[in-house]
Amino acid sequence: MRLINRWHHYLIILLFFQWITISLAQNLPYPSKIVRIIAPVTAGGNVDLIARNTAQKLSEGLGQTFMVDNRPGGSSVIGSGFVAKAAPDGYTLMVAPAGTHTINPSLMKLPYDTIRDFTAISIIARGPLMLVAHPSLNVSTLQSLVKLAKSKPGQIIAATGGNATAGHLALEMLMAISGVRFLQVPYKSNAPGLIDTIAGNAQIMIDTPSTSLPQVKAGKLRAIAVTSIDRMPILPDVASIAEAGYTNYEASVHIGLLGPNGITREIINRLSEEVNKMASHEELRRQFFAQGVELVGSTPEEFLTFIKKDIVKWDKVVREAGIKLS
Repeated sequence: MRLINRWHHYLIILLFFQWITISLAQNLPYPSKIVRIIAPVTAGGNVDLIARNTAQKLSEGLGQTFMVDNRPGGSSVIGSGFVAKAAPDGYTLMVAPAGTHTINPSLMKLPYDTIRDFTAISIIARGPLMLVAHPSLNVSTLQSLVKLAKSKPGQIIAATGGNATAGHLALEMLMAISGVRFLQVPYKSNAPGLIDTIAGNAQIMIDTPSTSLPQVKAGKLRAIAVTSIDRMPILPDVASIAEAGYTNYEASVHIGLLGPNGITREIINRLSEEVNKMASHEELRRQFFAQGVELVGSTPEEFLTFIKKDIVKWDKVVREAGIKLS
């Protein structure tokens, strides 16, 4: 009996010290240990670059290491699913294209809810896509392209970076709003599609400015329009699709910072404030500006509102075009 009482006494002491340890850890200022930022994409490319710059600026601003962990696969579902299941303590975050949360729900059954299971913290950056054409097509504006396409329905070949990619959906939206049809040829990724467009095997493509702009400057492709509401400052002579008469058209890529559902408001605010500081960093702004990407900031509420509106927009495009993942 004495032995049992002694072990009971030791157990109480052990539980007391565990409680003290947990309480102290909970009361440490955030962040008190390394923070992992999941990038649900492969290393390289704009999303990964933005994730790494975000990690660096958060590290500098909050005095703790933020490290990027690339977890690509499954159309970003693998990385997103990992974050959705993480503890809501602010030590597992995600930098991802908003399309990960706004397009996927219309295309597949997800193991998480893109609204309920995540915390929207801030938009980090946005960038339009760019509609380019091979010079042999002899068009220089969207109006002239639409006129030509209507005279040759289904004959102008449009390259895409694959089924349900940003470029594909932007093209589907353009066809729906303009009433023209292009002959779409899906490639395994943007790179081979762009190569074939440069070679003239495809005649048009909606691509990212970071890869298309050098080809435009070299005279190998012609910039026809950009997919943002306004013109890109780096391409002041190229009209937006909205400006060309399709006022409801907008297909920019937004990249944001998210976390699992349940992060405290105090942590959300600290992270959001640092992202907004990053958006005003002149050197970084110039760096991304050269690639057609604009650093922006937002409140958590603005980011969540954007996600909800974009889900509705892309669901309409996916349903009307009958897009399905193969």
